[in-house]
Amino acid sequence: MKIVVLGGGISTERDVSLSSSRMIYEALKKKGHQAVLLDVYLGYEDDYAGIFEKDVDWAENIGGIKESNPDIAQIKALRKDGGRSFFGPNVIEICQMADVVFLGLHGEDGENGKVQAAFDLLGIRYTGTDYVSSALSMDKSLAKELFAFHGIPTPAGIHVRKGQESAERVPYPCVVKACKGGSSVGVCIVHEEKEYQAALEEAFKYDEEAVIEQYIEGREFSCAVIDGKALPVIEIAPLCGFYDYKNKYQAGSTIETCPADLPEDKTREMQLISEKVFRALRLKKYARMDFMMDKEGKLYCLEANTLPGMTPTSLIPQEARAIGISFEDLCQWILELAQKD
Repeated sequence: MKIVVLGGGISTERDVSLSSSRMIYEALKKKGHQAVLLDVYLGYEDDYAGIFEKDVDWAENIGGIKESNPDIAQIKALRKDGGRSFFGPNVIEICQMADVVFLGLHGEDGENGKVQAAFDLLGIRYTGTDYVSSALSMDKSLAKELFAFHGIPTPAGIHVRKGQESAERVPYPCVVKACKGGSSVGVCIVHEEKEYQAALEEAFKYDEEAVIEQYIEGREFSCAVIDGKALPVIEIAPLCGFYDYKNKYQAGSTIETCPADLPEDKTREMQLISEKVFRALRLKKYARMDFMMDKEGKLYCLEANTLPGMTPTSLIPQEARAIGISFEDLCQWILELAQKD
């Protein structure tokens, strides 16, 4: 098949997206597909006639993930047309030529439903969930409201807007996070009053809204759902601090165990909650749910990720591997799900 792997963009997760896209692209090439890797924002300025037949290594110049998130202003300066559109030169035209677009995007416009909605209007087939479920999942405040409605356990929390001080407070320690952020960018754990304002300012660098929620001390887990069914649970144990941007993507920063060392009933409980979240947020195809388990063994779902990372250190490939599915076969499975509708 002719596949466009779409990555990059201008979110704080740009580097993660490019790393995911490189891995996906290389896997699809091994599966025999005519794959092209494009940066959604920078596009392709050369003649794109016959692009799927070009003998080019589209991942050749993609590097690894740095310890800090990328300089987006520097990326925007590379656009010769001033970046009037999120889609770079010829991106839409090339995507329309493909059988499927494999979305390797993460964060902001890649996961908030805007790209998916645009592709729906243009008749472009893509991997992952649709625009409605993307928007619901990306907005942590809306997602928490749906969790509460459906009886899904989640940390207690409040929603605040920039410039509008809330009289309601969450007891310390608490977690302050950008409402629509990803990869733990704009997330701070706050232990006392003097840290609170600085944490809000950090969150508001990335979003006009923030979520402040109860801090759950305990063990951290994740559980992917593909085609409505949960995969094995994976435990995430950072060697230092919490599971932030650095610990997510720098090899050796975190110990990950899959299947997680849990009693069978607790594993099944987490899988069932993950499947319930999948339904509550109207998710389709695949997604990954993040959890905390406190010292008493109570589970709390933190959020859903609609385009989970597919980097060398990402969680969903490890979960798939635990049931004998290789990275290449995982990518093929996701591709086949995109063709079902």
